[in-house]
Amino acid sequence: MTAAVVTGSGRALPATYTQEDVWEGFFAQHYAGLRSAKRVFSASGVTTRHAVVNPVHEDISQWGTGARMARYVDEAMPLGKQAVAAALDSAGLAPGDVGLFSVVTCTGYATPGLDIRLASDLGMPAGVQRLLVGHMGCYAALPGLGAVGDYVVARSRPAVMLCVELTSLHVQPARHDLSQVVAHALFSDAASAVVLEPGARRGLRVAATVARTDSSTADHMTWDVTDLGFKMGLSPRVPDVLSRHVGDVVQELLDTAGLQVGDVAGWAVHPGGPRILDVVRDQLGLAEEQLAPSRRVLAQHGNCSSATVLLVLDELGDVDGPVVAMAFGPGLTLYATLLLPA
Repeated sequence: MTAAVVTGSGRALPATYTQEDVWEGFFAQHYAGLRSAKRVFSASGVTTRHAVVNPVHEDISQWGTGARMARYVDEAMPLGKQAVAAALDSAGLAPGDVGLFSVVTCTGYATPGLDIRLASDLGMPAGVQRLLVGHMGCYAALPGLGAVGDYVVARSRPAVMLCVELTSLHVQPARHDLSQVVAHALFSDAASAVVLEPGARRGLRVAATVARTDSSTADHMTWDVTDLGFKMGLSPRVPDVLSRHVGDVVQELLDTAGLQVGDVAGWAVHPGGPRILDVVRDQLGLAEEQLAPSRRVLAQHGNCSSATVLLVLDELGDVDGPVVAMAFGPGLTLYATLLLPA
């Protein structure tokens, strides 16, 4: 059977700021009186991040959701266009070659959506099919990749998937809420895109996907629409839940190809935070160097929600052998995808 193969990728990153500067310039005052806040920022594993709205220069914490959504469209359009154009260029395709265009996001919404607006701006055909994967959170790139890959196999047409997340639009009013401090210490903005083609002889083919949702811990990670943007709820118990499931999920994934953990040449693990990566390392028996790409992405870019795992795949570079991509998010949900050399 023809496989869906990732043949191109592209990214677009807004302005960079340092963790130290955003702490000193905004959050130190925002969380004045909450002594643990500085420790959370320092222990986040993040050195630099990207934002369309840097709170040091523009405090939008009191903005209504409508104003934030309007800003989302204004900022996401150029970033998305740049990422998709770069991905198509790296795959050697033109916008007219695209059969399906998928947009993955949980940080902004509009109708007509980014999928319609960007398809038109990029010159994709009027008959291009579109898919919006919305509000799934940090793991959404992997179910998106699975759905887009299924289209590529079924229709024998190329497809593009764009993840665009602008978490900086959701800075919340100051509250003595540690989960908000953690979110504001970790999250960042990015757009990342991949091209999938049927039966290509270069790149990584989407071989299998496994999901696991522990609904008994659904309250551990939430992303609520409020009158003041989207509000993150994040329990410190998330790494403990992950530790109970990650081994079984990865083994089930590798069993589909008769592989073992030692056969995996590259690990693209979503860096939800330093403790998340520690749990994955320890539960799977990995060497610290195998998670170095994830830690570099966390340090240089922060947690960019759904776009992050694609940034880690880019960071891996050319890997000679199987790759496992993993991401985690609300539900509490784990997704893992096996990518094999074409």
